[in-house]
Amino acid sequence: MEDELLSITVWLAGRSYRLRIKPEEESAVRKAVKLADEKVNEMRVHYAGKDDQDFMAMSLLTYAADSAIDSLNNPLLHEELTKMSKKIDKAVNMANS
Repeated sequence: MEDELLSITVWLAGRSYRLRIKPEEESAVRKAVKLADEKVNEMRVHYAGKDDQDFMAMSLLTYAADSAIDSLNNPLLHEELTKMSKKIDKAVNMANS
């Protein structure tokens, strides 16, 4: 049986959007929408003369770039890369011996 989905209405950039989500995700989704709306409003202040679609696109690009940068700065990723680098160095040194 499929999980029951909850229908909610959220507001982003002055427009309402209906979403169907898992009930346990509601709080996180509402928080994400609030953050996105705040980012759109921030863009409105800094970049006059654009429309809401531009602000939403700019906000999405900012989020995507931040996520990509954060993933590169992940300590677990650095730890795994360091381990791999040491293994490669060891294999190269053994091959050169």
